[in-house]
Amino acid sequence: MLFPKKVKFRKWQTGRQSEKKRSRPAARGTELSFGSFGLKAISQARIRSNQIEAARKVMSRAMSKTGKLWIRIFPDRPYTAKAAEVGMGKGKGDPQGFQVDVRPGRMLFEVDGVDEAIAKDALRKAGAKLPLTTKIVSREH
Repeated sequence: MLFPKKVKFRKWQTGRQSEKKRSRPAARGTELSFGSFGLKAISQARIRSNQIEAARKVMSRAMSKTGKLWIRIFPDRPYTAKAAEVGMGKGKGDPQGFQVDVRPGRMLFEVDGVDEAIAKDALRKAGAKLPLTTKIVSREH
């Protein structure tokens, strides 16, 4: 799974925003840069590193050794959780892993080196593993 080598702070604040601010389109990473086909976010979500890994696994299986895959997001934001059946209060929970904030329009994955049907099938399966709505985009030839 993806996680940073070193972090400046163990725990971050939640960073709550209004629905209006959360649904603003992404400013960077919105175009296809490496591959011919890509998976683009339509809604906003926080994607955890294990969800990225699940999507990567299903895509690499669907492409079966052929083609190249690029992951365009990196989970660098720590999230915390308190243990099960623990009462409220007594501080913030322990860090559990890392996640990434994804805004609408962000390119999540890109693939190249496979034909269109295989690429779209792999990206469709990967989108089903993620907690947001996605669409498949292709490079205009």
